[in-house]
Amino acid sequence: MKYSSLLLLSLSLASAGAFAGNTEAGVGGALGGALGSVVGQQVGGDTGAAIGAGLGGAAGSAVGADKRNRTEAAIGGGLGAAGGNVLGQKVGGDTGGVIGAAVGGGAGGALGNAYGDSDDGHDSDRHRHDSDDHHHGKKHKKHKKHRHHDHDD
Repeated sequence: MKYSSLLLLSLSLASAGAFAGNTEAGVGGALGGALGSVVGQQVGGDTGAAIGAGLGGAAGSAVGADKRNRTEAAIGGGLGAAGGNVLGQKVGGDTGGVIGAAVGGGAGGALGNAYGDSDDGHDSDRHRHDSDDHHHGKKHKKHKKHRHHDHDD
């Protein structure tokens, strides 16, 4: 099995995430899924390949995703890589499993990162408007302390 050609294929397939604006999470998920699948295959056979693809896809997607979207990207990359590995093994054996893990991890990581972006926008807008409504554009007034003055009469 030629690993360099598989790595190049993984990169080219993962570049589809660029159209969604989530290139880093897609490439990370694809590379993590492919490498995890290869290592898992050597250690634990077909089951090890699926587990390795899931872990590698999750880790690669989380590293490549935005800070606030890492959880969603990790879930998408892990599930996509593991599912792609299993489906790829059924269709094309070990090589198909690696390609499936790359495609699934890349797509899942990119979609998870995009889902995290769409989810964050609504919450941050809502919280910002709630806090702005409280002040109505006015600054906090400092309260003056009551001071007791001695009057000499």
